[in-house]
Amino acid sequence: MRKSIFTTIAASVLALSTAKAEVTIGITLPLTGPASGIGIPMQNAFKIWPEVVGGEKIRMILLDDATDPGKGASNARRFIAEDKVDLLIGSVATPVAASVAEVALDTKVPQLAMAPVALPAGRDAWTFRVPHSNGLMATAIVNHMVKSGVKTAGFLGYADAYGESWLIEAKARMDKAGIKLVGSERFARSDTAVTAQALKLASANPDAILIVASGSGAVMPHLAMIDRGFKGKLYQTHGAATRDLIRLGGKGVEGALVSSSPVVVADQLPTDHRLKQEGMRFIQVYEKAYGAGSRNALSAHAWDAYLILDKVIPVALKKARPGTIEFRNALRDALESVSGITITGGVLDYTSSDHWGYKDNDPIIMKVVNGDYKLDQ
Repeated sequence: MRKSIFTTIAASVLALSTAKAEVTIGITLPLTGPASGIGIPMQNAFKIWPEVVGGEKIRMILLDDATDPGKGASNARRFIAEDKVDLLIGSVATPVAASVAEVALDTKVPQLAMAPVALPAGRDAWTFRVPHSNGLMATAIVNHMVKSGVKTAGFLGYADAYGESWLIEAKARMDKAGIKLVGSERFARSDTAVTAQALKLASANPDAILIVASGSGAVMPHLAMIDRGFKGKLYQTHGAATRDLIRLGGKGVEGALVSSSPVVVADQLPTDHRLKQEGMRFIQVYEKAYGAGSRNALSAHAWDAYLILDKVIPVALKKARPGTIEFRNALRDALESVSGITITGGVLDYTSSDHWGYKDNDPIIMKVVNGDYKLDQ
């Protein structure tokens, strides 16, 4: 594996490979803007992909979408019109991933979404999600709430597609579990304070608060609840499963409960856990490049995209060559037909009717203990 397959073109544009590659991939990520805290770690993982994937050399072109849905769509159209890409990857910000999905559908270019983007029926015909769905993650959190004796909960989340999806999924599971949602407050990704929202939720005095934010953006609402004197359990979603939560939150996030792919604590999984081997492989490669403790679930999703393509590209190549409409169609067909793809987050079985792929509830809950993530069993 080479040290890096990226070279800088401009501040917001990166590309790799000096030789002409056969499979061309366009990647849009938030390297600036509110979601840059999750876009940059993901970019790091793309840099350590092998030079050859599925038996073919690849060419990656990466653009900054600045956490803007319009920019993400523009990037996707540029990839297709100018770079003739075979595949779109991105974005990690849910609203941007949704805009890229519309381009993928319109142009019939397959997309691996790096966010758990919920799309209307039929609008995901060319979009395959790499992260777990918010529903699977919400199940893990609500199950933990039930086990912990939580009877009432509050919601404090983004006022966008990510927050809305989580509210829908979490409330449905809370209702079924007999947990009463006593307050729901929203905030924008660009907000610098949530004082009023935190006061309202603290005054309702629920047993737990579910915070729905991502990357460094998850720290501010968490600390706001602590500052308001909240003593209950504070849950965070998989969007917050990064080192930024601990690094920026410090002692204020001690005890935080975070839903996550098992990869973040792969070294703490039982020896016979079906995801331990692939998780440890990612950790070893990633931390060799970026240092001990640098692992995170967002970067693992980018690594998972490599694992997926390593299985489906050979199947697509049996039908067509890269750079053609036929190859794009074959790649989509392969994604829907190749089963049992083990990635760091689970085992994927995409089908024509299921572009999420996860069949089992592999998400876990981690707890911040002494400035580190610990598997909470």
